[in-house]
Amino acid sequence: MSESITAPPPGADTSAAAVETVDVKAVNRTEQRSLYKKREKIFPKRARGTFRRLKWAVMAVTLSVYYLAPWLRWDRGPTAPDQAILIDMPARRFYFFFIEIWPQEVYYLTGLLIIAALTLFLLTSLAGRVWCGYACPQTVWTDLFLVVERAIEGDRSARIRLDRGRWSANKLFRRVAKHVAWLLIAVCTGGAWVFYFADAPTLARELAAFEAPTVAYISIAVLTGTTYLLGGLAREQVCIYMCPWPRVQAAMIDEESLIVSYHPGRGEPRGPIRKGQDPGVQGDCIACNQCVVVCPMGIDIRDGMQLECISCALCIDACNEVMDKVGRPKNLISYDTIANVSRRERGERTRFHPIRPRTLLYAGLIVLVGVIMLFGLTTRADLDVNVLRDRNPLFVTLSDGSIRNGYTLKILNKVHADRRFDLALEGLEGQGRIKLIGAADDADPVFQVGPDRLRSFRIFVIAPPAALGGGANDVTFVLTERGGDGQARYDSTFRAPE
Repeated sequence: MSESITAPPPGADTSAAAVETVDVKAVNRTEQRSLYKKREKIFPKRARGTFRRLKWAVMAVTLSVYYLAPWLRWDRGPTAPDQAILIDMPARRFYFFFIEIWPQEVYYLTGLLIIAALTLFLLTSLAGRVWCGYACPQTVWTDLFLVVERAIEGDRSARIRLDRGRWSANKLFRRVAKHVAWLLIAVCTGGAWVFYFADAPTLARELAAFEAPTVAYISIAVLTGTTYLLGGLAREQVCIYMCPWPRVQAAMIDEESLIVSYHPGRGEPRGPIRKGQDPGVQGDCIACNQCVVVCPMGIDIRDGMQLECISCALCIDACNEVMDKVGRPKNLISYDTIANVSRRERGERTRFHPIRPRTLLYAGLIVLVGVIMLFGLTTRADLDVNVLRDRNPLFVTLSDGSIRNGYTLKILNKVHADRRFDLALEGLEGQGRIKLIGAADDADPVFQVGPDRLRSFRIFVIAPPAALGGGANDVTFVLTERGGDGQARYDSTFRAPE
């Protein structure tokens, strides 16, 4: 016999004689619900219209840049690589056309990331998730995979029939052909990425001859797998569950941000109408669901703003095509603001306010960071020096009573030409003497650094006790180019007995 509990109905007598018996096990069975929802496959129909053509154009540009950029050449001289965009890990350099970034200048990359983030914030505050709908790599490669899928399996209805039908030779052939094409695209994607890290023509020959470094093959394999999985299989699941931006973007928009919007005041109530028919009280929406079947996320834009919407605007193209057929005005679905939807319902004039406090803030920060980076790039020196004083021992007392300190001198030559330098010392009452280890004692030390190189030297500084104070003495190393105007200074200390 099952255990039971009693629960009085509303307004009923709560005495023991008037209680209702409820089966506890039945309640528990009702409350136990699965936390996992099985994925519902989405078969987006091909859309035609202005925004679909815009997406084709963006896809062509972005894919062309990605695949072709490593093959562009840029002449930097005989001692430097001629690849326009190159991340040279062995040499610790990043080349971008005329810009060369050294490891200690990584703050330029930080600045670029800050500008990219602020630009994304600005675009989102102006027009919602347009980045997600048009230029996000996940969107671009998913669109490309869908093009292949449609070419092999047909449009929406044909793909649905094929998916639900029994396995046959035709279904097997189409599925194998689709996945092979996807894998080829994924391999090209991974292959294009590794070309950014080595000379593209050289690496291509090595890859074809199976002579490339092992890390190149591993990188291609990993990127092939991720592109195939995310662009071909996961698709909208990446945007809904893996990407953090849908959760963040709500903080970037307000009631004046352009988003893909359905106008219920014009579309409701829904129902079928015919061309030329007086709809009377009938709204313009004919409940054809074309806005749903073209959506790559599988949502109904008529339900309002949703986390899954990537603002691709394909539903606008689909709805406008239907409105043309039934003789109704276009833009039942359009890019609009929440404020304009309310204004339209009140009969007020609609307007768009791109200049708002948050957009001014984002734009101002972009300009500020850009100006700082530009100033840094245009004024940075082509010569740098760093001096590291030995800490063990702090000093050495020579037989004649002089004090000696050891230093490691690092000279960074950012010019693509060989340079020679002299080193002078300021401080110690002008009595400090520099000795380059490995050079003759009676010769003036000359420091030669190759083009675009960092070179280290070991030096001693020797000073008589009369020129020294107790403990630390301030000195300045002055590096001067022979036959040129390059000069760099570095402040350090000279240690002596207390």
